[in-house]
Amino acid sequence: MTLQVRLKHQLRGFALDVDFEAPQGLTVLFGRSGSGKTTIINAVAGLMQPDAGRISVDGRVLCDSTQGVRLPPHRRRLGYIFQEARLFPHLTVGQNLLYGQFFALKKRTRLPDVVDMLGIGALLDRRPGALSGGEKQRVAIGRALLAEPEMLLADEPLAALDEARKTEILPYFERLRDEAKLPILYVTHAPAEVARLATTVVVLQNGRVVRQGSAADVLSDPSVTPAGVRGAGAMLEAVVKAHHEDGLTELNAAGIALFLPRVPQGIGDTIRVRIAASEVILSRDRPEGLSALNILPGTVEAIRAGGGPGAIVSLRTPAGRILARVTRRSAQRLGLTQGISCHAVVKTVSIAPQDVGRA
Repeated sequence: MTLQVRLKHQLRGFALDVDFEAPQGLTVLFGRSGSGKTTIINAVAGLMQPDAGRISVDGRVLCDSTQGVRLPPHRRRLGYIFQEARLFPHLTVGQNLLYGQFFALKKRTRLPDVVDMLGIGALLDRRPGALSGGEKQRVAIGRALLAEPEMLLADEPLAALDEARKTEILPYFERLRDEAKLPILYVTHAPAEVARLATTVVVLQNGRVVRQGSAADVLSDPSVTPAGVRGAGAMLEAVVKAHHEDGLTELNAAGIALFLPRVPQGIGDTIRVRIAASEVILSRDRPEGLSALNILPGTVEAIRAGGGPGAIVSLRTPAGRILARVTRRSAQRLGLTQGISCHAVVKTVSIAPQDVGRA
């Protein structure tokens, strides 16, 4: 099932003009605040009318300005997860979920299955006022699923949560991506969410699509920095090899050993790991006598200098592309040029739990 979006809309300060497809899986609209992400998702939902365009899901037309088609939101069969859960405060969790199921056409989605997927069985008799932010969002996801939508929309659903609640709820979005069999359009400007969740990334800048591709390709492109150079980083996929008694997990990344703080995934599972460019140190020779456990040999692909003292170095390693944020002076002292051999050094403890998820 594919979402096709072609929109033009005049906004304050810039004109939105996009044309893209969101295939099966979780497609992230990625860009800075004000780039047009929420306008697009609201147009798909039918909450705003674009000046011109066409939106369809698997060939079913939701909006077409040339043909005068504009289905109202309740006929689009889409589930929408907002930044705030927007649960009915006077209803229990169970009643909120059943309200979503009331709108399902065939009621093939079973309440116990959704409750089990989201781990909310113990919450059914509680009211929203007694729930944490993460719990409320899980209930909101459940309510959307029970309406049996053809597609899920999520507009920065973790933006209102603290880091602990984000870490709590990210695995549930991974399960949605892998098990719900629904295309998901997800808005965020957080690189960690892109790395963990996205199967496809659509990068927006000033109302235009400037890049589209897989999470690994987009995040490791040094020219794509919607979160700014401080948010730059790359994503690797690796297989869990062992859990060690000292609290570390060992990964096999295309034959290279990577060590992380212990992860919940099992041995043999493939996981995604985001490595922030600011946490990478470069060395021309393989360093010795360091406390850092992760050393990846590679070749310099490109160096992108900014307007200030910094530069982003793209390094191709057997495990995948790594980005390093260094000063231009450091790059010059190391004699870094395209094709030069180099080593990326990554501290184990620099990789946070929210930067690790299942592939």
